[in-house]
Amino acid sequence: METVVLLILISIIGVFLFQKILPAKGITHMTTSDLKKLKDKGKYEFVDVRTPSEYKGNHINGFKNIPVHELKQRVHELNKEKEVIVICQSGIRSNTAAKILKKMGFPKVTNVKGGMSSWM
Repeated sequence: METVVLLILISIIGVFLFQKILPAKGITHMTTSDLKKLKDKGKYEFVDVRTPSEYKGNHINGFKNIPVHELKQRVHELNKEKEVIVICQSGIRSNTAAKILKKMGFPKVTNVKGGMSSWM
């Protein structure tokens, strides 16, 4: 009985963690190389969802810092008419942020795979 309960608990935790890193429906993904090639930057909203100290240490010009834990409260700062491109350090928090934005009605959301760790 204890083994069954433990297996169920491990399964639930595994599914939860898997869903956190799995790409969500309707979210586009791009590499940092793709990001560097973007032309008409005026049609995008660029959001860095790392902490302020991470952002201060190194960031890409044009990216607004809205930490992922503040995103729901600060979503009004973003324009739903533009494609929102989100980045973090590795791509995991930005994937979470992209899911939040999709749930909040943003039609075009793109996650930068590899995040700032891939930016050179």
